[in-house]
Amino acid sequence: MTHLHRTVRLLPVLCFAAAAAIASAAEEAPKPFVPVEGQAGKDVVWVPTPHVLIEKMLDLAMLTEQDFVMDLGSGDGRAIIAAARRGARGIGVEYNPAMVELARRTAEKEGVADKAQFVQGDMYEADISKATVLALFLLPENLERLKPKFLALPPGSRIVLNGFDIPEWTADKTERAEGDCGAWCTAHLYVVPAKVGGTWKFPSGELTLQQKYQTLSGTFSANGKHTPIKDARMKGDRIFFTVSGVTYVGRVNGNAMTGRTKGGAAGMWHAARAF
Repeated sequence: MTHLHRTVRLLPVLCFAAAAAIASAAEEAPKPFVPVEGQAGKDVVWVPTPHVLIEKMLDLAMLTEQDFVMDLGSGDGRAIIAAARRGARGIGVEYNPAMVELARRTAEKEGVADKAQFVQGDMYEADISKATVLALFLLPENLERLKPKFLALPPGSRIVLNGFDIPEWTADKTERAEGDCGAWCTAHLYVVPAKVGGTWKFPSGELTLQQKYQTLSGTFSANGKHTPIKDARMKGDRIFFTVSGVTYVGRVNGNAMTGRTKGGAAGMWHAARAF
């Protein structure tokens, strides 16, 4: 048998071997990661926030290009990527490394990788101190555990949530998204209040305040008379309360408050925290 004949007879065997090798390599090649709604995570299952609700959340937060946004349990990164498309910078913290890589690829594809970053980590251990906006989809038990970190943020920081409320803390505003949002159409806004509980000295008397998140109660004492305050509340570093028909509107700056009165003898006012 000639060399040519032997080669011709071997061709089918060689082709079959090559096809088998290619098929085997294809079977061994890792498939691209595709997240599945309801898949288990470290602290919560993954359910994506509808895109229309994310936009509503960012609208509620009055997001600007100067904001720094964080998402704890950021999943596929859609909240941070949406914020980056509006010009804001942000970081998503996600425990699942495959999700982190997916979010990074998506940010690169969307052209916002310079503004949208993603890191692998535990959301309870993340440093959120630089965030001006938190955009979150977490369960009440997660939010309860994170509440001390929320309240440690600078006054005026905004927290926007998909669906669930922060336990015991009343939202400053709640709105619904329009469009394709299924069961997840409600967004809540919380504005971190300044801490004002305690006694404040005015030139004309003392104001004693009790605080529960942004809600205030208390008494203004002057010349032996103790008058309960009304309509008292905080919005970030802004304070509002009424004493004997006079409304006080001002801002809190650490251990000082200044502002203007409305009604009665309108004018400027100031107070200092008593120690």
